[in-house]
Amino acid sequence: MSFVYRGLEGTLERHIVTEHDLEHELEHILAENPKIEHVTGRPAQLGDEVILDYAGFCDGEQFQGGTAENQSLTLGSGRFIPGFEEQLVGKEIGEEVSVMVTFPEQYHAENLAGKPAEFKCKIHEIHAHSKYELNDEFAKEFGQVETMEEFRKKLLDSMQAFADEQAEMELQDRLFEEVVSSFEFVPSEEEIEHELDEQMERLSEDMAQHGLNLDMYCQFSGTTKEQIREEIREKATASLRGQAVVSKIAELENLSVDENDMEKALMMLAMQNGMPLEFLKEHCDDEIKKEISRSVLIGKVMRLIYESAVIEIKVCEHHHCHCH
Repeated sequence: MSFVYRGLEGTLERHIVTEHDLEHELEHILAENPKIEHVTGRPAQLGDEVILDYAGFCDGEQFQGGTAENQSLTLGSGRFIPGFEEQLVGKEIGEEVSVMVTFPEQYHAENLAGKPAEFKCKIHEIHAHSKYELNDEFAKEFGQVETMEEFRKKLLDSMQAFADEQAEMELQDRLFEEVVSSFEFVPSEEEIEHELDEQMERLSEDMAQHGLNLDMYCQFSGTTKEQIREEIREKATASLRGQAVVSKIAELENLSVDENDMEKALMMLAMQNGMPLEFLKEHCDDEIKKEISRSVLIGKVMRLIYESAVIEIKVCEHHHCHCH
C-alpha cells in the first residue's frame, strides 16, 4: 500500500500586516489599558473606579455575602445592585456613606429578593481612568522600549510573526488533510465505538468544567446521548484515520517522541497555562502523558509533510490581523 506524503504541492497565503492593522491593534491596546490616576481633591464621578469597604444590612441584621474590604468598583458599570453605584457619585475619600437599595425580585439569594437593604460604605481611594497618548511615555510603559517609533516597529514585527505562523499552521493542516484523504484505511466498527466512548468521555469532562453534565445538556438542547454519539461519529472516524496516518508515517520515517520532546512539550504547556512546571509534572498522569506524546508526534509528522512539500508563496495585503 503506497501513499504519498512527501513532495505535495501547496500555496502559503502570506498576509502582510498593514498600517491599518497596526492602528487597529494600537487602539485595542489603548482601550484595554487605561491610564489610572489616583484622584485627590475632588469627589467620585461616574466612570471613576473607587476602592471601598461595604457591609450590607437587611432588617437591621448584617447578611451573609454582603461584606467586603478594599473592593474595586467602577461607578456606572452596573456591576452592583441597581441604584448602588449612583449613590457613591459625589462622595469624597474617607467619607462614610449609607447606600439604600432594594434587591431585585429575581435576586439569586431568596432571603433577600425584593427586600430593602442598607450598605454602610467607606471610600478609600478614587482612581480616574483616562486614555494614554500614543507617545514615548506609552512606549516605555507597554513596549519596554524608548520611543513610540520603536514600539510601532516591535508591534508590527510581532503581528507579522503571528500572521506568518497562522498561515503556516493553516497550510500544515491542509496538507495533512490531503494526506489523510488519500490514505486507504477504514477503521473497524469496534475501533469507532471505542473512539466514540473516548470522545463522549472528553465531552463530559469539558462540560463538567462549566458545571454541566451530559444529561442536563441533552435536556435543554433537546437531544439524546445517542444523537450526540451519531453526530460525532464522522469526527471519530476522521480522528482514527488521522491517527493511522501519523502511526504509518512515524513508522516509515522512524519518528518517535523522546524524553527531551516530552520535557519541551511540558514546559510549553506549563507556560500556556501559567503554572509551575513542577506542579504540572506532579499532576500529569499516564493518560495525560499519552495525550501529550500523541500531539507531539502529530506535530512532527505534520512538520515533515510541510517541510518536504513544494510550496508556492502568495502574498496578500487585504487582511485584518486577529492578534488578540
